[in-house]
Amino acid sequence: MLEEAERWLTTRSWSVDDRPLHRVLAAKRASGQTVSVVLPALNEEETVGDIVAVIRHDLMRQVPLVDEIVVIDSGSTDRTSEVATAAGARVVHRDTILPRVPAVPGKGEVLWRSLLVTGGDIVCFVDADLKEFSSDFVLGIVGPLLTDPGVDLVKAMYDRPLGGAAGQGGRVTELMARPLLNMHWPQLSGFVQPLGGEYAARRSLLEQLPFPVGYGVELGMLVDALHLVGLDALAQVDVGVRKHRHQDGQALGRMAAAIYRTAQLRLARGHLIRPALTQFERGADGFEPRTYSVDTEERPPMAEIAEYAARKVA
Repeated sequence: MLEEAERWLTTRSWSVDDRPLHRVLAAKRASGQTVSVVLPALNEEETVGDIVAVIRHDLMRQVPLVDEIVVIDSGSTDRTSEVATAAGARVVHRDTILPRVPAVPGKGEVLWRSLLVTGGDIVCFVDADLKEFSSDFVLGIVGPLLTDPGVDLVKAMYDRPLGGAAGQGGRVTELMARPLLNMHWPQLSGFVQPLGGEYAARRSLLEQLPFPVGYGVELGMLVDALHLVGLDALAQVDVGVRKHRHQDGQALGRMAAAIYRTAQLRLARGHLIRPALTQFERGADGFEPRTYSVDTEERPPMAEIAEYAARKVA
């Protein structure tokens, strides 16, 4: 491992227990900063309500750590919006945010638009498909941002069991993201879960970053933040175990393609020869090709959006 990455691991990798709740609350009061939690959601009625309820109970009612919970619904066809609202979240539909820019499918699209409908100085992203959710996920990644002014972005790290086997989740991380980071951005090789969906950052950083519209958003954000604020402004916190719904192999292939494309653009901003991925499914007449487009669009830094600037002035 790169010497700089090894040093970073000893100085910027923590456990949730390293910052007790009372210390984090005291830092929040002293700084006057506010915290927004954002859950991007698409057909997550089975889990989104429990996540919202835990955050509201533990970090809003019992203690005033979180100031708002916003669920961004990106077109659910189930009861995601109703369940999230009943649990106490403010639900905003993706297509109602910045309507002059037509929305495209993708997780990064939702995260980018969330900056326009949240107000926190610190924005905490949490995936909406987590099971057996603990508020330590939020406390852990928000804590360093409130207690250490030199930290701008914090990723959660955790075990990811798959089918009862420990440490077997995160297949796209191990097969695509980790090799890319080790080869091209070795400073970031110390991140345990570089593609994890639970992370928090200062709004002042997020509004300066471009957002890949799809699954490349997490890798793109890490790489761009490294270049913008430096390695020591990035950190990770161990929050235990993450249980969630796993994707099938073909969905993982599409995720990997989007992540590779995101890395490719950042390596050279070069021409993407063929922004598509062909996969195969067995049909009545043998294996049949299915071709999917790979996300080729990125949203500009939110600071460049006129509506966002106008909101800040107001």
